[in-house]
Amino acid sequence: MPPTQAESVIKNIIREIEKECAAHGEIVSETLVAFMVKAVVLDPSNGFNTDRTLIKSDVQKLVKLCVTRLLDSKNPSLDTIKMQVYFDMNYTSRGEFLEEHHRVLESRLSSVSREITDNRACAREELENLYRKIVSYVLLRSGLGSPTDIKIVRETTAALQSVFPQAELGTFLTLSRKDKERQLVELTLIVTGIRLFNRDCGKGGEGIDNLPEILREAIPATTHHIDCQLQIAQDLAYRYTAILEKITKNPLLIKEFQPLLLKEALYNVRQYEIFLQIILSDIIGCAQEVEKMIRQLGAQMEQLKMTVKSKTAVPTSQVFPIFTVLASLWTSFQDETVLISVLSNLTTHLEPFLGTHELLFPHKVMKELLKDVTVKTDVYRIKEHMEERVSSVDIRKLEWLFPETTANFDKLLIQYRGFCGYTFATTDGLLLPGNPAIGILKYKDNYYTFNTKEAACLFADNPENFINLIKEKAKKNAELIQLLELHQQFETLIPYSQMRDVDKHYIKPITKCESSTQTDTHILPPNIVRSYEWNEWELRRKAIKLANLRQKMTHSVQTNLSHMRRDNYSQVYPSKEASTQTLRENSTGVPRPQIYIAGLRGGKSKTTYGVKVNLTRAVDET
Repeated sequence: MPPTQAESVIKNIIREIEKECAAHGEIVSETLVAFMVKAVVLDPSNGFNTDRTLIKSDVQKLVKLCVTRLLDSKNPSLDTIKMQVYFDMNYTSRGEFLEEHHRVLESRLSSVSREITDNRACAREELENLYRKIVSYVLLRSGLGSPTDIKIVRETTAALQSVFPQAELGTFLTLSRKDKERQLVELTLIVTGIRLFNRDCGKGGEGIDNLPEILREAIPATTHHIDCQLQIAQDLAYRYTAILEKITKNPLLIKEFQPLLLKEALYNVRQYEIFLQIILSDIIGCAQEVEKMIRQLGAQMEQLKMTVKSKTAVPTSQVFPIFTVLASLWTSFQDETVLISVLSNLTTHLEPFLGTHELLFPHKVMKELLKDVTVKTDVYRIKEHMEERVSSVDIRKLEWLFPETTANFDKLLIQYRGFCGYTFATTDGLLLPGNPAIGILKYKDNYYTFNTKEAACLFADNPENFINLIKEKAKKNAELIQLLELHQQFETLIPYSQMRDVDKHYIKPITKCESSTQTDTHILPPNIVRSYEWNEWELRRKAIKLANLRQKMTHSVQTNLSHMRRDNYSQVYPSKEASTQTLRENSTGVPRPQIYIAGLRGGKSKTTYGVKVNLTRAVDET
């Protein structure tokens, strides 16, 4: 089946399931239905073959099974899946959230900014109206009060006039759009810094909330609420685990108890615990950021006070950068406030997904199930086997990691979220926390922990067998795929947030392909009229120029500098290769002249007489 046709069939199936659920009074989201369709197809007990095209009877069966599961109100497994889908669609990392938050703010301010940058005011009333728009823009962008409050508007106008008087609007209008937008942002930062400084000095700050104090109160309250919910979830998880351990050791109790519902309830509460820990970690990060920013804000305020003191005039180069830093810090406080609010709301909306626990296992039933059972916490279970360690005899060929021999031991990404894979596979789904102190098994670049030394050695004997058992168990309970982070083995059930962000808490398979795209620079035709002129004197100048051109004539001449530019061709004969021969060289040998003069030294007489003696040989003698 072609991909487009298969996609159309899947959409029709999802639409049909939504319609059936709505007819029974249950409104479900498209994402939840899509996840449920994949989960039902994945379950081997339903008899669907993923390699074969679905026929009409298969589609009807699929729709019926999905509707039945979606309408089951007393099913912890469905609550877990709903919780996972809700968290996946509403949770974002800190960086993603701040980026999206700033993008939304910019989009809301775009219309106000466009009114200012496109304004071509000339008259006095128009300039005054433009200045009021700039004041409103500064207030909306800074978030320090409402533009409808007259006191706040007056304070902001006074701060703006101190750095940008109305007389400078003429210069502002001559700037390009980008320069105008940049100047508006700079003015907002400076005015915000001035108002914050006046608030700290007790001379202003109308409508500005004390965000540092609000955050200092809100963060501990939110943290306390999450800690309480986390404690409730962990207590439930410990009780369910203890009961399931009791059933595992005594198989005769299977008929008396409900091990399947107990396991699904355990998965539900464990998933809730994991989500709360993720949210709590983000809030702790927010608390650290807030404390750091409070220290920076205090330091900047002190520096500004030392710079200003009692001076009547201070150079702008000294105070404007500090005002800008103050405004940036306050914007960060606003971001942290919104982030804390979003995380708190997310925690509140996760609580309803635990509703089936009270219905299936009320207090009386739990009290009966916990007879003669010792409830152990995760910390207690780890301490029980803290002294156990995989020895060199048990290591065999596989690689084991220990705290004293491994760098960043605590930061290793453990498979199955740190639960013991051997216990989960051999007990048909019991979740027990692994103990890293026993030793971490490294197998195919994945890391595994175990709750006992015996479990570690048995798992190491045949890791593939236990990995496949866990995979088969996850096919029957689709919520385990996200709970135990099995997305590498089930690529079709990767959460949508996982596809958007690799740094989330799940593992995503990496695929590579070569592709290229081209985007048109301007999709819509431009509406700019190039011949438009707002200045009437410029239009007069162009009219005079055109009038003068009517009496002019065009001449063409050729000069010494231009006539050489025409194309020209010439033909020459190629040079001819030639050679000549001369007479051979010869030489003759002549005797070397040898002439001596005798008597130069003189003798007895005072007069010296030289005698020339020629000893040169004749030519014929040589």
